[in-house]
Amino acid sequence: MNQDPGRVFMRATCYENMTEPSDQEKGLPRPPAQRPAEPGKRTLPLPRPEAFQVPPMDLRAAIEARRSVRTYSPEPLSLEELSWLLWASQGVRKTTEEGGGLRTWRTVPAAGGRHPFETYLVLRAVEGLQPGLYRFLALDHTLQELDAPRDLSQELVEAFYGQEFAARAAVSFIWAVDLYRIVWRYKARAYRYFHLDAGHICQNLCLAALPIACGVCEIGAFYDHLLTQLLGLRDEDLMPVYAATVGKVRA
Repeated sequence: MNQDPGRVFMRATCYENMTEPSDQEKGLPRPPAQRPAEPGKRTLPLPRPEAFQVPPMDLRAAIEARRSVRTYSPEPLSLEELSWLLWASQGVRKTTEEGGGLRTWRTVPAAGGRHPFETYLVLRAVEGLQPGLYRFLALDHTLQELDAPRDLSQELVEAFYGQEFAARAAVSFIWAVDLYRIVWRYKARAYRYFHLDAGHICQNLCLAALPIACGVCEIGAFYDHLLTQLLGLRDEDLMPVYAATVGKVRA
């Protein structure tokens, strides 16, 4: 009889069933806190998030107002607003040297402080930036422009399981997990944890969007191979896990 793969996974990742030591326990080097920037690609500074005056909003009001938004106005986001959303969802508050490597302390929780995600952006309407594919370099709070067509709307819709509203979003956030960054410590259990970490990231994005009159739609339905191709990911240890579209809310 075929077994439910989900149940098999949950049993296999119980601590009592993972008897082999982790690479951390074996004394292997700590993986880098961030993948290096691609050589030869243009890097663009972002406004410092602390300089952006976020309109005040009561936390309870933000929680009560949160909903998935699939209809956006044509108004672009400002560069300051994009910087704020990136900082709120993956911003680095400080770094420390630990165990021969760099540890980041960010605006979201992550299992063991591993913070295994890299943030990719498909931009369509952000003031001061050309449309296209970018990667957020969290350690420097900068963007790196990647090789891709300027208009990725239809490719994005196809990758996002045919969800047409993605073509009208100002920005699409895509979070890809760097597997070894978390497997190094947690072995197969890491596959449980990084999905939880992705939820923390996206929830911060949702709440940070509300004071700046933006709406967010969280996306878990996508064709993995198409989204991997769109992002130009060639390393099997780097794979998309979660995504969200963002745009200004219609008045």
